[in-house]
Amino acid sequence: MKNVRPILYAWFALLTLLALTIGASFAPLGPVLPFVSYAIAIAKTVLIIWLFMEMKTRDGLQRIALGVGFAWLFILLLLSFADILTRGWLGA
Repeated sequence: MKNVRPILYAWFALLTLLALTIGASFAPLGPVLPFVSYAIAIAKTVLIIWLFMEMKTRDGLQRIALGVGFAWLFILLLLSFADILTRGWLGA
């Protein structure tokens, strides 16, 4: 059986980040709120990838596949935002 302690620490960290997400949604942060929410979401993602997907013990090819997947996601989001910002219906 695997060591349970790191999983419990990760679970506690995820619950803490969940509480931070809920707290940030009610805090009057104004235009900073999306960046705080994204930072918390990135921290959750890193925890899940590193511990539950066990990327710390994987070899190079699986890490490269993970990196390429995130690079592709970044490209898709970048192009989607560029499309939205260049449309005339935004009233800019």
